[in-house]
Amino acid sequence: MSLIEKAGLLALHRLDPEKAHDLSIRALAAGLAPLPGAAFTSRHLETEIAGLRLPNPVGLAAGYDKNARIIGPLTRAGFGFVEVGAATPRPQPGNPKPRLFRLTQDRAIINRFGFNNEGAQAICARLAARPPSEVPVGLNIGANKDSTDRAADFAEVARQAAPHADFLTINVSSPNTEKLRDLQGARALAALIQGVISARDETGARPPVLVKIAPDLDTAALTELAAVLRDSGAACVIATNTTLDRSGLTSAHAQETGGLSGAPLFDRSTRILARLYRLLDGRLPIIGVGGVGSVDQAWAKLQAGASAVQLYSALIYQGLSLADRIARGLAARLRTENTTLADLTGSKADRWAA
Repeated sequence: MSLIEKAGLLALHRLDPEKAHDLSIRALAAGLAPLPGAAFTSRHLETEIAGLRLPNPVGLAAGYDKNARIIGPLTRAGFGFVEVGAATPRPQPGNPKPRLFRLTQDRAIINRFGFNNEGAQAICARLAARPPSEVPVGLNIGANKDSTDRAADFAEVARQAAPHADFLTINVSSPNTEKLRDLQGARALAALIQGVISARDETGARPPVLVKIAPDLDTAALTELAAVLRDSGAACVIATNTTLDRSGLTSAHAQETGGLSGAPLFDRSTRILARLYRLLDGRLPIIGVGGVGSVDQAWAKLQAGASAVQLYSALIYQGLSLADRIARGLAARLRTENTTLADLTGSKADRWAA
């Protein structure tokens, strides 16, 4: 991490977390943040997931650039793929503030944003106008809080976004919209995925549809969900979203309501990832997210069954350059250990799933 980045992080951490988040977006939009300019890549890192060619397997998770305002800078920040959103059909303000909390001692954050965004029309217009890039850019899609037909909301966003996004992620795992996680049930999820795929196909475009799941599923629920996913038409799974669990936290804001992400989520999300990998039996690739903040942790996610990883919370503590550092570190380790991403994926799933 450069001295400029260290100074920037120190300054941001003196601000309210949501104000710091918004300021970082404005700084990137204004070109004030140093960026590598392109995703680091090599023959060891190039990979294909769900038909998407990635220069490296280190992506940005949804939630940072909610309104697709800085797609250009993010595709030059070292990520191998970028996910923006979540977008809902209509704009909505989200939950009352404060709704974002740093848990510095735990290297974590808690958020209860509640899908605050400017709406699908504005977000999709920015996706359509984004600069050309070899880095795939996808959209996380959701439902309005006051919707009477949430499945129809997902389909509507998919219909608007499909011609402009490289992939679409169905977000049924956020804990911050009441009863949203109910859509992870087998019957509801199968119908939801089919509705999104049908809406996508109406446009003539065919970006792959991904599904993001929660880390708080018990064995029976995960087994049922895997059975649905295998035959659903989804192209990939993202495991996992934030957790409601608060075990072992020591920071002052530990009991705030909302989704917990960051370092404490790593073990829980990686166990879910490994169990899902075994249940899917190679039928779908998995993107591992939850607590990744180092090369070793990215490596462990891959061993547990991921074909790629995503970052978000660790960037708050280690800076945007973390993506480039992890990508370079993975390439060096793959060379040193004379292995490939394909061979690494799932190589220790049994250990993590135990």
